Amino acid sequence: MRREDLPDVLEAEDIKKFLNIGINQTYDLCSSGQFHVIRIGRRIRVSKQVFLNWFEGSQSAEEVS
Repeated sequence: MRREDLPDVLEAEDIKKFLNIGINQTYDLCSSGQFHVIRIGRRIRVSKQVFLNWFEGSQSAEEVS
């Protein structure tokens, strides 16, 4: 999956495909606090820009909190 193909609001499955990791690793990453995650019930949502900033190392965990 390319950056251009990512939706503006990512779901766990989008992150999984982009990073080419397993779903358990994806949930562990989303629970790690390394980037801002929105939980709606059991669903996880992440802003594309927040995720890409984390991926590129442009934003530290302190800035996200």
